[in-house]
Amino acid sequence: MNAFLKITGDYANWSVYQKSVILCDVTEMFIYRALPHGSRTIDQMRQAARSCKQNIVEGVSDGTVSAEMCIKLISVARGSVRELGEDYADFLRQHKCEIWAKEDARTVAVRNYARSHVDPRDYVGKCEIRSDETVANIMLTIIHQMDAMLAKVLKTLEQDFIANGGIREAMTRARRNTRGY
Repeated sequence: MNAFLKITGDYANWSVYQKSVILCDVTEMFIYRALPHGSRTIDQMRQAARSCKQNIVEGVSDGTVSAEMCIKLISVARGSVRELGEDYADFLRQHKCEIWAKEDARTVAVRNYARSHVDPRDYVGKCEIRSDETVANIMLTIIHQMDAMLAKVLKTLEQDFIANGGIREAMTRARRNTRGY
């Protein structure tokens, strides 16, 4: 077969995409509840959460014809998730709240739960009955997971590009194979 387009799979089943939906939905609940109306931080947090999710979607879609664009957009998603993490950390620090340590039992419990639960409604429901401090720490934990996951996606994309090249190389290979060169 001489196909050269890498038609991408369904990103909706990607764990990192599913977590980005959770970030969007819980962030929306959090900013409505925890931040003062009119705060510029509301727009910043909403945009960072949305940017992470949307850049994953666009990156996967653009990956069909451009490995470079896919890598760039997944990198933007990673930058957005890190920005959102800073907003949550700022909230905790500025409100003199505790920031859970990586080894804290609560952090470990969130990490374990997040490994097998991806329904954003579950997270919103659970977060609605918790304090702002707890919600911000839950989000920081998921953000750290997402950061690691996006780094792993970028490494995989890099290795695939090194091994297979981009679309121009794939087009040339397909054409040469068809012609019998």
